[in-house]
Amino acid sequence: MNPIHHPQAESSLGAATGDPEAHRSLWERYKGYLCSVPELQFTLDPSRMDFPEGFLEAMSPPLERALAAMDALEAGAIANPDEGRRVGHYWLRDPDRAPEPAIAESIRATVARIQHFADRVHLGRLRGQRGSPFRHCLLIGIGGSALGPQLLNDALGSEEDRLTPAFIDNTDPDGIDRTLGRCGARLAETLVLVVSKSGGTQETRNGMLETAAAFARQGLDFPRAAVAVTEAGSALDRQARAEGWLDVFPMWDWVGGRTSVFSAVGLLPAALQGIEIDPFLAGARLMDAATRRHDLRRNPAAWLALMWHHATGGRGQRDMVILPYKDRLLLLSRYLQQLVMESLGKERDREGALVHQGIAVYGNKGSTDQHAFVQQLRDGVDNFFVVFVEVLRDRDGASLEIEPGVTAGDYLHGFLEGTRRALHERGRQSLTITIPEVSSRSLGALIALFERAVGLYASLVNINAYHQPGVEAGKKAAEAVLELQRRLLDAMAAAPENGRSADEWAAAIEAPEAVESVFRILEHLAANPDRRVERVAGPTPWEARFFLRR
Repeated sequence: MNPIHHPQAESSLGAATGDPEAHRSLWERYKGYLCSVPELQFTLDPSRMDFPEGFLEAMSPPLERALAAMDALEAGAIANPDEGRRVGHYWLRDPDRAPEPAIAESIRATVARIQHFADRVHLGRLRGQRGSPFRHCLLIGIGGSALGPQLLNDALGSEEDRLTPAFIDNTDPDGIDRTLGRCGARLAETLVLVVSKSGGTQETRNGMLETAAAFARQGLDFPRAAVAVTEAGSALDRQARAEGWLDVFPMWDWVGGRTSVFSAVGLLPAALQGIEIDPFLAGARLMDAATRRHDLRRNPAAWLALMWHHATGGRGQRDMVILPYKDRLLLLSRYLQQLVMESLGKERDREGALVHQGIAVYGNKGSTDQHAFVQQLRDGVDNFFVVFVEVLRDRDGASLEIEPGVTAGDYLHGFLEGTRRALHERGRQSLTITIPEVSSRSLGALIALFERAVGLYASLVNINAYHQPGVEAGKKAAEAVLELQRRLLDAMAAAPENGRSADEWAAAIEAPEAVESVFRILEHLAANPDRRVERVAGPTPWEARFFLRR
């Protein structure tokens, strides 16, 4: 490990003042710590983090161990002992690094199939059922199966998109109706991607069934417009093949949902939209090369991981606020919420000790943040650190001068610099990431940077970033609620129409301990007339009586 040694830069960071010497000291600190990846025109500036003298030297041994663990992971070591799984999302953008030739060939073949499929759609060789070309694409997925494609769509889409994308990313009936309502008669020209690694994700299955019903209402055959992205042998894979869907693209056991954007999950909808996927993969590959280095000065992911550790005390004591000063990166904070919080939010460490780890992530975009929550960031509770994302290029083409010599982009840059300075003056910590433009290449690099930082930070705090027992616990709890609802409806169907309170219904199904859930189920059912549950108000909400209308 080769940490930076810069005595002046490594002194404790004080608040900026009007003193020229203080500003010169900040400038020296900036130069001493700036991490650059020239081949990507990328920089990371950690100089406004107030890590103390000696911090980098103290963290060198654990960081070296984290980098070695990452090397082993990329070489194919088991990363998730709970399930005996490897983690290979790094191989997706550099198949040559895959531990087995079969994996490398599968990755390359899938990318080629994606590009070939997108070409067939764009050239009109695959058409909608009424003879028109496909002009729209509806993706049905949730979590990692939707967040990555949504980020790519919003960041890289344009009026020249080959297919116009839409998303069903929840099991909210009203949300599904809104999305399908906007499709309207265009369903005949809509290609549907159903994305579920396991093939059993209930939210995705619900969206698929609702969409298939909408196709049927218009006299359309859903399988003739449907494509699956799933693991081989899953329930979705079997259904798609049995029903003759247009195609099935693979997900692999060694790719987690939150790191799947470089697989068919992200690449297929991007290619259909008309986004260049080769530069996206290339940007990630170049960032991987930079963040693989065992030299802190040249490894921006190592810097991020160390700064997260410093800012949070290695225990999540501060939130991470993502502030990209670019409209196209508005969804970056949503994407990073899952990547960071699902990876790092763990109850126990690798030895089973109770640790309650995690880093909360939220954000907006500049300069909307100026009119939203910068007031609190500057003057309120000091429980955060900021990651600014600066984009150097304002737009394609020339800009209008709003004032002599000043453009709208100059104002945006001024607000970024002003907010960064205003926070520093209050002793609030920040990092600044700078990219040249929002492009496929730079976005691929940005995502790869955070993926690597998450893995390194997890090693520093001794947790497993690649499993999510809390998510599975939530799914099991939901299944228990639905089973309770089934028992309740069966009991109501067999009872006379005299109505009972929640307490009485809970007793009737021999679940008095679940009376609160019974009450909440009854309230939900009664609010939806098609469920035929009638509610008769009582003196208090919990004394209302419920019965099933015949």
